[in-house]
Amino acid sequence: MSQSLINRSVDLRRLLDEGYEITILSGHLIIYNVPYVNADKQVKRGGILVSDLDVAGDITTRPSNHVVMFKGDHPCDQNGNELVKIKYGSEQKTICEGITVDHSFSSKPADGYEDYHHKMTTYIAIISNPAVTIDPSATAQTYRLIESDAPGSVFYYTETASSRAGITQIANKIALNRIAIVGLGGTGSYILDFVVKTPVREIHIFDGDDFLQHNAFRSPGAPSAEDFKSIQKKVDYHSKRYASMRKGIFSHEFDIDTSNASLLNRMDFVFLCMDRSEKKLSIIETLEEHGISFIDVGMGIELVDDELQGVLRITTSTKEKRDHVRDRKRISLEKDEPANLYSRNIQIVELNALSASLAVIKWKKLFGFYRDLQQEHFSTYTLDGNLLINEEKNEAKNNWV
Repeated sequence: MSQSLINRSVDLRRLLDEGYEITILSGHLIIYNVPYVNADKQVKRGGILVSDLDVAGDITTRPSNHVVMFKGDHPCDQNGNELVKIKYGSEQKTICEGITVDHSFSSKPADGYEDYHHKMTTYIAIISNPAVTIDPSATAQTYRLIESDAPGSVFYYTETASSRAGITQIANKIALNRIAIVGLGGTGSYILDFVVKTPVREIHIFDGDDFLQHNAFRSPGAPSAEDFKSIQKKVDYHSKRYASMRKGIFSHEFDIDTSNASLLNRMDFVFLCMDRSEKKLSIIETLEEHGISFIDVGMGIELVDDELQGVLRITTSTKEKRDHVRDRKRISLEKDEPANLYSRNIQIVELNALSASLAVIKWKKLFGFYRDLQQEHFSTYTLDGNLLINEEKNEAKNNWV
C-alpha cells in the first residue's frame, strides 16, 4: 500500500490515529493484536482481523462487503462459549504471504457500514468486549506502528481486484520476473493492456514502428488529436499510457530480428505478435534454444461477398511440447501475401482484443491461474459460427504451477 492510501482516507487515518495496528497487504486491511477470549476462558491478545478493501484511487470507499476474517481461536464470551451470533464459517484460507485466516464473521447493521473505521471498530468491540470484562487492560489500541505495504509491488496503488475476489494467491502465480511482447500492433497492444494489470515485474515491449492515426482504431484507449501532433514510437506511446499505474514497463524502439533475437534470452515468457516474415523463424529458434516458452498469435481476414470472414490463431510452444510449431506448420513463417487484408490495417479492433484475450488466457493457464485439463497448444477461432477449436494437446499434462 502506498502511504497515501492511509493519509488520504479519513477512516484509515482515524484507525491509525486511535492506536490500532493497521497494515494493508494485497488489497486487504489488517488489524493486529485484537484481544479475545478462547474456549478456556483465557484472554488472548494475538488475534488478527482482516477485511477486503474497496478503494477509488488512493481513497477508500464505503465497504460493499460486511464480512470480516479472523486469525486465531474462535472468539468466545467470558464463559468460553463461542460468539455464535457472528459466526459465518471456519476454514483456513491464505489471504496473502504470511497471513492465513481461520474464521469468517458476519454482522451487518441495518444500513451497512459507513466506512472502514465503523466496520472494524464494530467487530473489534464484539470480539474484544468479553476479554475486557475479564481483563480491563485488554485493548487493540496498542499505538504500535506497522509498515503497510507489500515490498516490491509494481503498482503505484493497491491492487484490490484480486483481494475482493479472494484470489490474491492465485494471482501471484503469474508474478514472473520478465516477459516480452514482440510487436505492438493491434493484438500486441491489447496483450500489453491485459498484462500490465498482473504482478509481472518487468514487461519488455519491442516495436520499431511509429504510432500513427490508424493505430488509434485498433488499440486500447482513446488517443487525443494532440497525441498525433508529434510522431512517437508505438512503444513510447503505450508505455506512457500505463506509467501512472505501474512500474516495470521497458520500451525498446526497434524490431526483433535475426541480429538481436538474443535480447529475448533473459525472458521468462514471450508473446510474438508479429506480421508473417522470414525473421520469425530465427526468433523461434532462439527461444527454443534457451528453453523459453512463447505464444504466437495470427489472424487471417478475407473479403467474401462484401463481408469479412476470418480466423484467429493462437499457437503455444513450451519446452514440454514444441514439435507442432514447425513440423505441423502451426505458425506461418512466410511473408504476408498482398491479398491478406489484415496487413492493410483494416480496423478490426474487436478481433485484436479477442486474439489478445485468448493468448493471455492461455498464458495464465500455463502457470496455474486458470485450470487447464486439456493443455491445448493450438487454438483457432472462426468468425463464421463462433467456432473455437483446440488441438495439439499435451498428453503428458505437465503441471506448470
